[in-house]
Amino acid sequence: MGMIMVVGIVAKNGILLLDADQKFRRLGFSAEDAMLQASRRRLRPIMMTALATIAGMLPLAFALGAGSQMLQPLAIAGDRRIVISMVLSLIITPAVHFYLSNHPAASEVTLAG
Repeated sequence: MGMIMVVGIVAKNGILLLDADQKFRRLGFSAEDAMLQASRRRLRPIMMTALATIAGMLPLAFALGAGSQMLQPLAIAGDRRIVISMVLSLIITPAVHFYLSNHPAASEVTLAG
């Protein structure tokens, strides 16, 4: 259940980031400048999503309330995954997108004949 939640948040962050990149490219920015501007523009929404998710899981992580002991491991693991995914969303996604968009041969399959 926690993995599904984290994958959904990471996918949303990636879509927002790449959409902002495409907007900046349409405005005439170079690929590098567009990705830097998109990362700056989307840093706050990505951070807010991660912090809100972590804050929502804190009562479970501290086992506050009836029956929360059962979900405590989910909350603790989810918080860690959210922090890691936030960092990776801001570093790995832009790097991979930048590499693939600037090296079309890397994304095409060629057969040696």
